Amino acid sequence: MNHTIRTGTLKDLQTIAAFNSAMAEETEGRALQKDIILPGVEAVLQDPLKGFYLLAEDEGKIIGQLMITFEWSDWRNGNIWWIQSVYVQPEARRKGVYKSLYEEVCRIALKSKVTGIRLYVDEFNDDAQKVYSSLGMRESHYVMYEAILPQQVSDR
Repeated sequence: MNHTIRTGTLKDLQTIAAFNSAMAEETEGRALQKDIILPGVEAVLQDPLKGFYLLAEDEGKIIGQLMITFEWSDWRNGNIWWIQSVYVQPEARRKGVYKSLYEEVCRIALKSKVTGIRLYVDEFNDDAQKVYSSLGMRESHYVMYEAILPQQVSDR
C-alpha cells in the first residue's frame, strides 16, 4: 500500500467525524451524536491551539487518521503531545498506515521540541497495545482517572 500523510483541513470534516464515530462504535460500542462530534472536529480544524489531525491517504482516499492535542508540562518545561482519535479503515490495517502516521508525529514533534508523546488505550484492546509496543512506546506507570462533567447549556 502506497500512502501519504498530510494535515487535516476543513474539507476533511465529514470523513474525520465519520472515522471517529466508527472508532467509538468499534472500540467502545458507543454511538457518537452527530450534533456533538461534527462541531467537535470542526473546532480542532479551525483552532490550531486545540490540536491537529494527521491523515493517511491512498490514491486520494483517506484511509487513516489520528489527532494530536497538547498538554503543558511544568515539570519538563515543554509540551507533551497526546495521540487521540486513532482510526484506520479495516481494509487498510496491518499495512503500515498507523506506523506512518506515528512516524510523522515523531518527526514533527522532534522538530517542535516536544518533550513526550502519550496516548491512552482501552485495557482490553490487545491489538492496539501490540501495535504501540511494536513502535517503541511503553506502558506508563501512571493510571488514568477521569470525571466526565455534564455539558452546560446556556440560554444566552
